[in-house]
Amino acid sequence: MRDFRFDHVHLRSPNPDATAKFFETMFGAEAKRDTYPPGTLYPGQVRISLTLGGQKILIAPTHPHDPMAPAPAFPYYGLEHIGLTVDNVDEACEELRRKGADIAIGPLTRSAGLRLAFVRGPEGIMVELVQR
Repeated sequence: MRDFRFDHVHLRSPNPDATAKFFETMFGAEAKRDTYPPGTLYPGQVRISLTLGGQKILIAPTHPHDPMAPAPAFPYYGLEHIGLTVDNVDEACEELRRKGADIAIGPLTRSAGLRLAFVRGPEGIMVELVQR
């Protein structure tokens, strides 16, 4: 079988910089900002690539040709949320609240040995905090 490896998650935002700042401020993501070159779908617009927990998150602007649909209400089918592991969900939520985060769900114990919470981000993005 071919070797498949994770490459990235792709988000779309009407304000990519604000979305990137959310991940930088709340979760310590590292952002690389540059400009889409000529000949691409978004020439001259800001291109953002985040590194979060060792993974890549790309943030694209509004699609230039196709109409955009609003974000669905949570929960929904499809890619529903991004999950991050933390050592203490309660302390993480308190830290995030002090930064202005919207803790949408929790913290709560889902099952023995599993504590979690959900943080609501821009455009309906949900980030789950998981403590095992």
